[in-house]
This record gives sequence, C-alpha cells and structure tokens, in this order.
Amino acid sequence: MTSPPRIALIVASTREGRFGPTVARWFETVTAARTDIELTVLDLADADLPAHWTRDLAPRTRAFVQHLAQADAYVLCTPEYNHSFPASLKQAIDIAGPVWTRKPVGFVSYGGLSGGLRAVEQLRLVFAELHATTIRETVSFHRFPFDEAGRPHDTDAAGQAATTMLDDLLWWANALRTARQHEDASSKAS
Repeated sequence: MTSPPRIALIVASTREGRFGPTVARWFETVTAARTDIELTVLDLADADLPAHWTRDLAPRTRAFVQHLAQADAYVLCTPEYNHSFPASLKQAIDIAGPVWTRKPVGFVSYGGLSGGLRAVEQLRLVFAELHATTIRETVSFHRFPFDEAGRPHDTDAAGQAATTMLDDLLWWANALRTARQHEDASSKAS
C-alpha cells in the first residue's frame, strides 16, 4: 500500500493584515477528516523570499523549496490584488522552478467581486509553462464571507466546493505520482 499523496497548502499573501491565514485554517479543517491525503501548510510569509531572483537562497527559502519538492500536489490559497496574484507568489513559483513539473495544482482564492478568480486564471498560464497540471474545480470566496470564528457563511457550499476540488486533485496526484515513479524506474533501468 502506498502512502497518501502529500499536498502542500501554500498561503500566498505576505501582506500585513492579510486574510489568507483565515482561509487556509478553514481549508485545513476541511482536509482534517480525510485519511487519503497528508497536508502540510507552507506560508510564504515564513519563506524568507529574496527581493530579487537568485540561486543563492537563504536557509528558510531552501527549506521552503525542499518542502515543495516533497509534495505530490499543491493547493494555492491566493488573494487577488489588482486583478492578479501576489508578487510574493510569483517569486516563490520562479525560485522553486522545476519542483512544480508534472504535479497538479488546485486553488482556493478570495477577494472582491471576482473572489480571486482572475488571479487563478493568470496562475493557470504560469503553471502551464512549468508543465504542471491545474485543476479546473476551484474554491472561491467573494468579498470575504467569513464569520468571526473563521468559518464561511455558507459552510455547506464551501465545503462541497473544497471536496470536489480535492477529489480531482487527488486523482491527478495519484496518476502523476505513479507516472513519475514509472519514469524514474525506467530511467534507472536504462
């Protein structure tokens, strides 16, 4: 029996007063009851991302990239800023480079009228270039519909959206992990 896929939940905003940790905590509660995944939360605010692109990474940045490399799939918890995704997320994507290749990426987005969906659409283009597979189904929160306890106002709809996205993400995570393992075994045999 193989271990459950490792999913990295990435909190993409690094702004002061950000809402991302609230959304990420809710998503963690949705995944807590599942035995078919192993979830790790990675917060870009803790990744010590450099202001400019470099191969000489700080220890916390190297550790962040190593955690990403160990994951079989990703869920990006991203806001929408100015009709796009945060610069911190683009920096993290570029620094991690090839770790995204042949792995699936799901999205939990939030913000304003669009609920972060414009950021997600742009991220799909970025991940296509990195040979990652983005999941069609998303979780999207429009205008921050959370109560004081950090729960969405429509818990059932949000939970169903998360379940649908996770089920699809897991299908891809398992399929691509098997394909990567087969490819690794073939290259070692040659």
